[in-house]
Amino acid sequence: MSTYQPRQSFLTERLPVRGRLQQVLYWGDPARASETEPLTVLVHGWMDVGASFQFLVDAWRALPGWGERAFVALDWRGFGGSYLANGPTPEGDYAYVDYLADLDAVLDRLSPGQPVNLVGHSMGGNVVMLYAGARPGRIRRLVNLEGVGLPAGRPEQAPARLAAWLDGLKSPVGLKNYASLDEVAARLRQNNPRLTPERAQWLAGHWAHEVDGRWHINADPAHKRPGPHLYRVEEVLAIWRAITAPTLVVEGSETEVYQFFQGRHTREAFLERVAVLQDGTHKVLPEAGHMLHHDQPEVLAGWLATFLA
Repeated sequence: MSTYQPRQSFLTERLPVRGRLQQVLYWGDPARASETEPLTVLVHGWMDVGASFQFLVDAWRALPGWGERAFVALDWRGFGGSYLANGPTPEGDYAYVDYLADLDAVLDRLSPGQPVNLVGHSMGGNVVMLYAGARPGRIRRLVNLEGVGLPAGRPEQAPARLAAWLDGLKSPVGLKNYASLDEVAARLRQNNPRLTPERAQWLAGHWAHEVDGRWHINADPAHKRPGPHLYRVEEVLAIWRAITAPTLVVEGSETEVYQFFQGRHTREAFLERVAVLQDGTHKVLPEAGHMLHHDQPEVLAGWLATFLA
């Protein structure tokens, strides 16, 4: 099967971050970033990898004035090369505060004195919104791609949530493995039918690795366990109100993300949350679903280039 040919392949480095190795992907040299051409940092969503941004970066760097700009993507702890470098988490679960702290440490290393453009997709979109409220001076421009948050938790749900987490720690978890890279690519297209076969085949090689003739997803199975914490929407909104950077929120016109919540969280509720932003812009990308950076990378790159300029 033919595969996607990147405009420019990324380089990788594994940085020591908070007692673990954090894989970072580079398109261009972050040391060349400046006040007029700041570093753009991309963070992926749940069960994804930093390489997922390759199609968007290729389209972005093809635009006038962006060909030499520096882009950086992270593999969150427990995903991609960060998972392969460290193995499963000994703690048994993952918390948003750890993603925030990891991001903070990476920015200390890569852009210590210069605000960055920060772009997050899905889970990564939720993380960057929290980070930008906690560290407003670190962010020049902020982009949230389909980071719609979670249903508001209620205090009376806390006992059952903690019990489910404790039970989950005692139960083995696993992720499906595959007989070939073609099967991995087919799984990616099953998740998102808009993903072209060429892009799926390329992404499959970064989404999984081979062990003894089987292809295994580059993710800690512990991500499948329920977490112990409720989503405290009042605290989230207080953090969002503290964001000072101009913020672009982008949804796919055909997003299916709300189906996951089965009525417990709606688009209307999300838009009410977006309304608290000091300087927020909301846009809907046509002919795109939740993986909008895969579905319409050229159009999205144009929007982002304009906003970040």
